[in-house]
Amino acid sequence: MGLQCGIIGLANSGKTTLFNCLSNTRAETGKFAFSSGKSNLGIINIPDNRLYRIADLVKPQKIVPATVEIVDIPGLTKGSGKGEGIGNRFLSDIRNTDALIHVIRCFDDDNLPHIEGSVDPVRDKETVEFELQVKDLESVMKKIQKLEKAAKVGEKDAKHGLEVLNIYRQHLESFGSARNAPVEERDRIYIEDIFLLTGKPVMYVCNVDEASAVKGNSYVDALREAVKDEDTEVLVIAAAMEAEIAELEDEADRLAFLEEAGLSEPGVNKLVTSAYSILNLQSFFTEGPKEVRAWTIKKGMTAQQAAGVIHSDLERGFIRAEVIKYDDFIALESEHACKEAGKLHVEGKNYVVGDGDLLHIRFNV
Repeated sequence: MGLQCGIIGLANSGKTTLFNCLSNTRAETGKFAFSSGKSNLGIINIPDNRLYRIADLVKPQKIVPATVEIVDIPGLTKGSGKGEGIGNRFLSDIRNTDALIHVIRCFDDDNLPHIEGSVDPVRDKETVEFELQVKDLESVMKKIQKLEKAAKVGEKDAKHGLEVLNIYRQHLESFGSARNAPVEERDRIYIEDIFLLTGKPVMYVCNVDEASAVKGNSYVDALREAVKDEDTEVLVIAAAMEAEIAELEDEADRLAFLEEAGLSEPGVNKLVTSAYSILNLQSFFTEGPKEVRAWTIKKGMTAQQAAGVIHSDLERGFIRAEVIKYDDFIALESEHACKEAGKLHVEGKNYVVGDGDLLHIRFNV
């Protein structure tokens, strides 16, 4: 299951610096608005110590972590939603993302001028949201026109669809985001095909200076107060510092620098974990002498659906799943020992996979 996150924010907020912390791709950063003319694409490995504990026991030829694809959108500015600047060209790049990482500048730097002339994280958040709302309103209006035509020829459900779309229209016109529009969950099917930007889960990343990496600062406090009623997370990351640490090849050196800054782990690890959380995702594992691999699924997925994440043939020809709980595997140290101890369970297609389960799929096609 592919997971894609879009990194958004105003120009000079530190988006591309954060991208470079996260990604195996390095993108060019600049000190000027619109210094980038394209979206950057990268892959992040999901940090999961369980994968490596399993590998320590199995000693496979290869270890394959779960991954996230990230898209770094060039900095937005006022008017992007109406075609100003270059940001509007790339809003379409985040239409198909699963979640948004909204990077907000929470640091002062005279050498890096703020596009609005001053640092104000609450204003910046509202500016970006407004531009996304403008694009969403445009999409909703187009869908309303389509449904109006369908309603005139008596198409089933078109009338109800219009009622739902008009709720979204009014909500967006009132500077609300689609994710919290007063619509029943079942009625959200009417916007599934237009991929509303403000309908996606969002987390806020406060990009701070090194001195604020642990406790944040007054800018962070102001943003937290502004979003306290939202169902979201606010993370504090010193992106410039972490980008420098990420450049170090030696793991021990990276840990030493983090400890010196008062951090126990990279802030970007918390970011990826948070992305998993807001998207209701979890991992299961497969293990063997050739490879130990982590796979990403939605919470609540069945064994047959999880098999399909590995390969469509496994889902189509699913017979059963042999399941070992992660804690049992670590405690007993091998698949054979788990089987001898009665900790290997045979489950059918409707078994709901647990977080960290080790699965062996039996199938026939």
